[in-house]
This record gives sequence, C-alpha cells and structure tokens, in this order.
Amino acid sequence: MTIANGCCARGPGYASPLDAYRNGPKEKLLYIPCVIPDHSRPDYVATVDVDPESATYKQVKSALAPISGAWWNSCSSCHADPSAPARRLLILPCLGSGRVYGIDTATDPRAPRLGAVAEPGDIQSATGLSYLHTSHCAPDGSIMISAMGDKEGTARGSFLLLNQDLSIKGVWSGEETPYGYDFWYQPRLNVMVSSGWGAPRAFSKGFNPAEVPEHYGNSLYVWDWKARSLQQKIDLGPKGLLPLEVRFLHEPSSPHGFVGAALSSNVIHFTRPAENDPWVANVVVEQPWVKVEGWVLPELPPCITDILISLDDRFLYVSNWLRGDIVQYDISDPAAPRLAGRVWLGGLVRKGGPLKVLGGLPEDTPGPPEIPTVGGVELRGGPQMLQLSLDGKRLYVTNSLYSPWDKQVYRSRVYEHGLGCLIDVDTENGGMKLDTDWIVDFGKEPGGPVLAHEVRYPGGDCSSDIWI
Repeated sequence: MTIANGCCARGPGYASPLDAYRNGPKEKLLYIPCVIPDHSRPDYVATVDVDPESATYKQVKSALAPISGAWWNSCSSCHADPSAPARRLLILPCLGSGRVYGIDTATDPRAPRLGAVAEPGDIQSATGLSYLHTSHCAPDGSIMISAMGDKEGTARGSFLLLNQDLSIKGVWSGEETPYGYDFWYQPRLNVMVSSGWGAPRAFSKGFNPAEVPEHYGNSLYVWDWKARSLQQKIDLGPKGLLPLEVRFLHEPSSPHGFVGAALSSNVIHFTRPAENDPWVANVVVEQPWVKVEGWVLPELPPCITDILISLDDRFLYVSNWLRGDIVQYDISDPAAPRLAGRVWLGGLVRKGGPLKVLGGLPEDTPGPPEIPTVGGVELRGGPQMLQLSLDGKRLYVTNSLYSPWDKQVYRSRVYEHGLGCLIDVDTENGGMKLDTDWIVDFGKEPGGPVLAHEVRYPGGDCSSDIWI
C-alpha cells in the first residue's frame, strides 16, 4: 500500500490528485486482505504480481497473516510536510478481534512482514472501542480508525487515534454517533463526514431485514474537523438505509461527496450550498429493486457495497453486490450523475441463476444477463470491493463483502472461488469492458479457498489518499 513521487515531492504521496492521475506509476503489485471462510487458519494479506512483464504475472507472490481491511500509515495529506513519516505500513484494523496490525511493505514490497501491532485489550482499556473499520492518516501524522462498537457488540460510532508505532493516543473526539462505519475529511473546508452501518451484534450474525429499524443506520454525520465536534446529523430516511462508503471528490476545495446506501441501493450526493449553510443530501441515483421469485423477499435490492471516484473526479463507480453489476457514472455535474457504462460480473441476477426475474432490471439490461467465464472460471458471488488505477484505466474487483453475509447469500459458490477480476475503462468517452483473460483465482490458494476483499497499491490509490 514505497512511493513514486512527482517532481515536486516533499512528504509522502502526490502534490495533487491530478499529479497522481497524470504522473503516478502503473501499479505492479496489489495487496489484498484474504479471509479464511472456515476459520481453520489465520486470515492473511496476499501480494499479487500485476506487472505484465513479470514471469509471475497474476500470481500470488507471498502471503502474510493476519488481516482485515487495509489502509496506509501516511498518504498525500502529509505531502507538504518533508518530516512526515514515509508510507511504509499497511494498516489493518481487524473487525472481529479489534486488533490493529501494521504491515511493513517498504523493506521488501514483494514480501511484506509484520511491523507493529496494537493489541485489542490495550485499545479497549484506553478507549472502550472495538469492531474497527476504516483507517485514514491525518495531516499531523496520526492514524485515525473508525470504530463501530465495543467488545460486546453494542453500537458505538467513534474514532481511534494511534501514533505511527501503533501506540494508542486515545479517541479523536469525545462525542460519539449511534453507529459508525466509514469517513472522509476535507480539511480545506474544515469538515469530515462519517456514515453508520449498524450494531455489530446484529450484522456479525448475518443480515436479518427485521432488525433494520432498531439495529441499522440511515444517517450521515457532519463534523467540525478542527474542533473535532459533531455539527450536524443528516437523516437520509428510507432511501438511505445502511449508508456505507463515503467519498468526497478528490479536489480538496470541493464541497461535493457521495455515499452509497447498501440496502436502499441508492447513491446519495451531499454538499454545502454556501460556506455557512448546513450540509444537505439528496438521492441522485435511485436504483429499482429487482422483482424476483426464489428470494426471501419479493424484491431483491441491488445492494451497493462500494463506491469509488476516479482521481480526475470525472467518474463514479458503484458495485451492486447482490444484483451483480458494476456501474460507471459521469459526475462532471455531481448533482446529476449520467450513466456511462455497466459490466455484469455475477451476482444473483443472471441467466440460469437461482432466481426467476420478473422485472425491475436497469433500462439498458432487458433480461437477465449472461455471466461470462473469465480465464476459464465461471464468476461466483457478486462484485464488491473496487480499486482503480491512478490513471483511471484499470478497475480491479474482488467479490467478498463480509464472511457471515457471504455465507448467508452465496453459500459455497463464493467460497469455491474468491476472485480478483480486471475491467478496462475508457477514460475518454466512458464505458467499461471486462478483461475475460485476467483473473486471480483465490479458490486455488495452497491452503484452500479464501475470500478476497480490499485492494491496495504500494504507492497509494483512489480510496485511501486524501489531499489538503
């Protein structure tokens, strides 16, 4: 997740999003956290060779246990500070154990090794927090990690602060939110926006729709970045159930951002109309639920589980984990996204699939799609985590959401083949095309099948770097 900086580099990362977009190197390695479905051995980080000139192209080069999600100890928010720590640790907050690992990727990028650990007992003793999720570096060098609960699984939205050696600083703010999940800050606007998934004691058992009113969120939280105080709660209502990934445009002066509501399956645009106005949020992409037979409900939500914005702030990518498609939107006008491309990669809506489709498909898809075979492998599960190359031309996709939910929805199909796929992107006119020769089949790992989750590059990427 060592850095190739531009000509004016000082601290870690890149001078601007467009510097990364125009001058960043082509990725040669991917770091992918992998979860063991039956918990028979530790989860681990896989290092995947994606250099077409390499003799080990598309192969897993090394594996280091253990893991969860993955971010960096420093990023482009520290670029202006020549004394800032180098980007050397891949930060892995563990959802289940509450532990935080720092994986040293700088010493030997092809063979990462354990660099530091924050133990769950120490974190809980100092802060009471567990169920850790998103990590971002802060401009002052701190590592900031969102928390979703305490060790008992009671919902608590808060933020853990660590030093670079992963020693505990405390909590970022004395205030908490009912639920926690993701966050993104824009220091130039003195704002941070966070989301809330649900109560760990509910979501860790799998998804029960009856628990949504009492145990899941539908709000965004707006924070004063400097004062570390909660300024506003935005109730998204029934069209914003289970808000997950928060993404501001990369341009640090932009007041525009998006969040994907997983259950409602809508994309919500949030902004501040004028400097002293409150923040507002509106649905800008409303996806119909698919009318089906053979599902627990008469309609199937597309289920947005990840969103991503290209570094030039032109395209928004949305993964629909249940329906099975990835959608590209032109967001030149953030308040009015325009459909630019769609690729189907599996999911429950498919020709010959487990459900009978009665209606509600996107207008550009008249019937259940044919799901392609990629590299001789039939795609299993639905598209989940996304990572875009710095130049916006290659979109990497994995298919694991969260193992209890994977097991509930896809059962053995996702366990047999945890996949990494590649989509080629037309950055000029919009549009996407699945590379039907490119695949990393995590079902063939030496110790048995694993579930592939996050994707990171050694030099930073589109969803972990923030500019100030």
